[in-house]
Amino acid sequence: MRRNVTRVLIVAVAALGLIASACGDDDEKSDDATTTSAASQGGDRGNKDGELKLGTLVPQTGDLSAIVKSLQTPVDMAVASINAAGGVNGKPVVVVQADDGTNPNVAATSYAKLVNTDKVDAIIGPAPSNVAAKLQESIGTDKVPTCSGSTTAANLSGGGDGYFFRTAPGDDLQGPALATLITGDGKNKVAILARNDDYGEGFSESLKTALEDGGAEVTETVLYNPEASNFDADVQKALDSSPDAVAVIGFNDDGAKVISTMIGKGAGPSQIPIYTADGMQSSSFAKTVDPSDPSKIAGIKGTAPAAAPQGIESPFTAEFAATGIDTIFSSYYWDCTNLMALAAVKAKSDDSTAIAENFASNLEGDNDCNNFADCKKLLEDGKTIHYRGASSMFEKWNEMEPGTGVYDVWAYGTDGKSANVEGAAQIAIG
Repeated sequence: MRRNVTRVLIVAVAALGLIASACGDDDEKSDDATTTSAASQGGDRGNKDGELKLGTLVPQTGDLSAIVKSLQTPVDMAVASINAAGGVNGKPVVVVQADDGTNPNVAATSYAKLVNTDKVDAIIGPAPSNVAAKLQESIGTDKVPTCSGSTTAANLSGGGDGYFFRTAPGDDLQGPALATLITGDGKNKVAILARNDDYGEGFSESLKTALEDGGAEVTETVLYNPEASNFDADVQKALDSSPDAVAVIGFNDDGAKVISTMIGKGAGPSQIPIYTADGMQSSSFAKTVDPSDPSKIAGIKGTAPAAAPQGIESPFTAEFAATGIDTIFSSYYWDCTNLMALAAVKAKSDDSTAIAENFASNLEGDNDCNNFADCKKLLEDGKTIHYRGASSMFEKWNEMEPGTGVYDVWAYGTDGKSANVEGAAQIAIG
C-alpha cells in the first residue's frame, strides 16, 4: 500500500470492472450459467446457528487468478482481527473459500455450494462484474448478503434486491476519472477500443460521455470480441478516425492482443498516447505483449481505484504492505469483510436478512471508527457508527455502493512494470 502518489504500485491484475475489476468476463461465455439454488424461496437455509460464516467467491482459476491473493488475503486478515476482538456475537467468524473461476458457470456452481451445502450467512466477492451480474438474481432470491470489493460495471447498481453491495466505486465514476487524465494531458480527439461485454460497454459509455462533456471529441468507439483471434479490423477502424489518443478498455490477455496489434501497425505507445484502466494493469502484461521486450508498453497510462486514498488512516495500510502482496482492490475486500461482520454485530444475529438490513446503517451513524474492535465496542454500547474504511472514508453512500471514487494515475515504465506517476495527484470523483 502507499501513502503518497509516488509510491510504486505493481499489480497482478488480469482484470476488474476486474477488473471491474473493473472486472467482467465475456458475456458469450455466461449465457448458459445457471444460478438458481435450492433455497430459491429464500427464508431459512439452516444457516441460523449464531455463528457468522462467510463464504469467499474469488478467482482461484481463470483470467483473474493472478490477483487471488490480493482479494483473499485481506479477508483472512480482517477475520483474524475480528476473532482477536472476540468474534461476532460471542463466536469466532468462520471463512469458507470458493472459486468464481472468472467465469459465470464456475461461479454458479461455487455459489450453490456455499449457499446450500456450506450454508454461509454472507458472501465476499465475486471478483468480475459480469459474474456478479449473473448471480444477482439468485443473491436476491436466496437472500444472501454479498459484498464485492472489485466489481465496477455500471449496470450492477441497484441489483440483488437489496442483498448485493460493493465497496469499489462503479465505472460511472472511473469513466470521468480517466477522461480527466486524458484531457488533462491535452488530448481532445480520442478513439475508444473496448471489450464487448458489460464491463467494456459500460465503461466506454461513461468515458465517452465524460470526454464529450469536457469538450473532447470521441472519434470512434469500437467494441471488440475479447475471444477473437485477430484484432486487425477493430484496431484499424479506431486508427482510421485519426485520433490523437486511444483508450483501450480490456483485460490482460485481450488487452495485450489489442496493444500488440497497434504496435504492429506503427501505433504503439511510442507513436500515439494510449490510455487504459485497472483491467490492463498487471505485472504480467508486458510479458503477454512481448516476452522478450517489456519496453514496448512503456508510456501506457491509466487510472485505477486508489488502494490507499490520500487522507485515510487505516491500520490495514501498513499491515498489508508488510505482506508484499499486490495491493489491487485489497483494501476494498478488507472493508467488505469488516462491514459484513459489523452488520451482524448490529443485528445481533447471523440471520442473512438482518445482516443485509443493517449493512448500510453502519456507514451513516454518529461515531467514527476505522477498525472492527473499536466499531464493535461502540455498537455494543448502543451507539451508532460511521465506519471509515481503508478504501474510502465513505462520506457518501448510495444504498449499495460508494457515491465517490478516488483514483491513482499510473503508467508502465521501460521495465514493463506499472508505477504511480510521480507528481500526479489522485483524481477524486463524486
